[in-house]
Amino acid sequence: MAKVKQIFVCQNCGYESAKWLGKCNSCNEWNSFVEESVGTKTKSCASLKAPIKLNDIHVVDESRTTTGMKELDRVLGGGIVKGSLVLVGGDPGIGKSTLLLQICESIGRQDKKVLYISGEESVVQIKIRGERLKVATNNLSLLSETNMTNIIAQAKHTKPDIIILDSIQTVYCEEVTSAPGSVSQVREATHALMNLGKVHDITILIVGHVTKEGSLAGPRVLEHMVDTVLYFEGERHASFRILRAVKNRFGSTNEIGVFEMVDVGLIEVKNPSELMLTGRPLEVAGSAVSCNIEGTRPMLIEVQSLTSFTSFGMPRRTATGIDYNRMVLLIAVLDKRLGLDLGSYDAYVNLAGGIKVNEPALDLAVVVSIASSFKNKPIDSEMVIIGEVGLTGEVRAVTLPEKRVMEAAKLGFKKCIIPKSNKSKLPKIQGIEVIGVDTVKEALEAALIK
Repeated sequence: MAKVKQIFVCQNCGYESAKWLGKCNSCNEWNSFVEESVGTKTKSCASLKAPIKLNDIHVVDESRTTTGMKELDRVLGGGIVKGSLVLVGGDPGIGKSTLLLQICESIGRQDKKVLYISGEESVVQIKIRGERLKVATNNLSLLSETNMTNIIAQAKHTKPDIIILDSIQTVYCEEVTSAPGSVSQVREATHALMNLGKVHDITILIVGHVTKEGSLAGPRVLEHMVDTVLYFEGERHASFRILRAVKNRFGSTNEIGVFEMVDVGLIEVKNPSELMLTGRPLEVAGSAVSCNIEGTRPMLIEVQSLTSFTSFGMPRRTATGIDYNRMVLLIAVLDKRLGLDLGSYDAYVNLAGGIKVNEPALDLAVVVSIASSFKNKPIDSEMVIIGEVGLTGEVRAVTLPEKRVMEAAKLGFKKCIIPKSNKSKLPKIQGIEVIGVDTVKEALEAALIK
């Protein structure tokens, strides 16, 4: 018989210790260790696989299945790869289960069998939700099960093309003594699913819960085991959602998909720029429009800033959607290079719509919007502002300027401020005036309405 020993496992990061610790040595989390029983496995005399030379391996184009949603296919790199393991994470109620149940209809129409396994809902509850989402394919089978042994047995019996498991934190392996959702259970369950998918060429999509910090619950090794990791972003009570790939072995990790939540489920947003600018105030101080590039897609975003005088010695800085430290740096540039006394003013910067952007091409729009609010002078409502700002107040070049300017022209904007180094290489674009600037001072003179 295999020997059983007791170990203590951190439920935050998966660190193992022979004794209980109040503070984890790996992630510094307090009171996160739980005692678990582990059986030592005996050695097996498995047959050894011979290595294959690189030139003897024949590559076959991966077989992809379209999901029926172009936004999801874009994030996945063209569709779901056969035999891949995809992890979908996001806050509770953001639409993970809704999205996966919706794509079952399109996949079923392609004569592919789908097995939807839920550890959180009964089959009747899934049926009710499916009727609301108008899912009625005959190729969809439902199973309410949490035992991993039974799940694998059913998968081998029904032989589906795609398995959807909602969620990985609810299933358990009988060999592991800890509770479902623990680090050991999540790791073993994911490993069993990975073996099932690779051996039987089954595509598996897993729903994963997230912690209060926004990261996937369970050990970090969970993200290393799967082929693709998708994150749902956006406020739960807002109407639209952003699907982003943070890992993808079969495609780019720069693409995003934009969806809107309505009463019949998630629908695709084909023109995100138009959605982001809906309800934008015109001729108001502190509001500027810039263009962000996500993968190959340009997206216009409204940057809002507000400066308010404070009598306290330490002014407050708040950034929503952009990096806080980047905002503080840009405020320092305005103070030092342009002489704007922002040391006595609170400053708040927000990207309308709840989107998060790390691209430096929004720097110039942030700087101009803060200066606009400080001077209480509106920005031309028909102008888009693009550029990276350096510490000396210079405006540096950005990538893909032509795509950004064409997106602005498509939505009816008449002027566009870009770095002068980009303008010199930019072809003439009909319907929009391109203004090249070298410094932040030139940008303010061109953007603010006198």
